[in-house]
Amino acid sequence: MNSNNGNGAARSQGEPMKILVLGATSGIAEATCRLWAARGASLFLVARNSEKLAAVAADLKVRGASYVDTAVADLDDTSSHPTLLTHAINSLTGMDVAYLAHGILGDQPRAEQDFVVAEQILHTNFVSVVSMLTWLANYCVQRHSGVLAVLSSVAGDRGRKSNYLYGASKAGLSAFLGGLRNRVDREGVTILNIKPGPVKTGMTSHMKGSEKFADVNVVAKAIVKAVDKRYDVLYVPFQWGPIMFVIQHIPERIFKKLNL
Repeated sequence: MNSNNGNGAARSQGEPMKILVLGATSGIAEATCRLWAARGASLFLVARNSEKLAAVAADLKVRGASYVDTAVADLDDTSSHPTLLTHAINSLTGMDVAYLAHGILGDQPRAEQDFVVAEQILHTNFVSVVSMLTWLANYCVQRHSGVLAVLSSVAGDRGRKSNYLYGASKAGLSAFLGGLRNRVDREGVTILNIKPGPVKTGMTSHMKGSEKFADVNVVAKAIVKAVDKRYDVLYVPFQWGPIMFVIQHIPERIFKKLNL
């Protein structure tokens, strides 16, 4: 269920990849960056927590990254995005990949009762990401190259009562990515929509059954491969592709009675 757009990479062979990572302290992002660091990539890391960001940066240097720079930023502040992204790309002296791993699970029960909570989930997971993608896509189109790899979720494939605010934010993001891909693919730009199932990270450790979630390092390897091969869509682990195909095609009269 993973698809490849067939475009080749524009980067010269042997040159370190220049990778911008937004939301760099998330569990999936950190695991992915470790693999890129082992390849000698140049990395610019953005996150909100300065102490954790510094620790991640130091670890990536030890693991072999050829260059690491950081910026502490609240990515919910869309007005700061143009300045932040310009600074990051200048620091890297270019960009091959932007990896957007910024997002929150949110509190579904509270969001059902309080629109302010619901709005925060939608803003963080959709509005702020669209802001960054708009700027980054235009940058890449001007250069006719680049991969924009974005963490969405299988939760966006169909709304469920247990997490429909989170799912709605990811559904909107996936729809946006599809339209953006249709616009920029002909310009040599790849839009990779990454749809993980539940992954064992710090963000999900409190959830029931989290011990059965996918290993974050396995997920990271799949993401690195998808970026290399310039996939359009990645379901990870792979079985989530057929699982979500089935779930999407359950008739609504049956689905609404399920306890999901």
